[in-house]
Amino acid sequence: MSIWYKYRKLFLSTFELSACTFGGGFVIIPLMRKKFVEELGWIEEEEMLDLTAIAQASPGAIAVNASIMLGYHIAGIPGAILAVLGTVLPPLIIISIISMFYQAFRNNVIVSMAMRGMLCGVAAVICDVVKKTTATNYNNVGFIYSCTLLIYKYHYSYFCLWLYWNIRYMD
Repeated sequence: MSIWYKYRKLFLSTFELSACTFGGGFVIIPLMRKKFVEELGWIEEEEMLDLTAIAQASPGAIAVNASIMLGYHIAGIPGAILAVLGTVLPPLIIISIISMFYQAFRNNVIVSMAMRGMLCGVAAVICDVVKKTTATNYNNVGFIYSCTLLIYKYHYSYFCLWLYWNIRYMD
């Protein structure tokens, strides 16, 4: 396999994953695992878990950190640069386009409902990630504990927003 083929495939794979992913780093990690572990076979499952752990522990966006680690592991420094460009460019392009039409999107009911639907999908994907990660490394108690923490986090966030809204806007 040519090094140029590997560079091109790495860039296009990360670009495609980033362009078609909604919900952040916890959503893109299982897709990276599927692409680079299962489909391309460039890394092993344990290596992907290690790269994910390092990406989560590092400061910054998880998706960017994971792409840097993955690209460096696969193709060295040029691979890290190409992978991070492939990960960062789609959101940059999409946000640039949306910002030009922000006023039209801001109060659109259909866009608002679509975003709420995507939020439910993101929650389901995050639960799936927790399940798959704990299934390979821990027993069912770890899965139950992880799901409990996830549910608590979201309920606590909504409670804080509700409390802020009621304190701020109550007469």
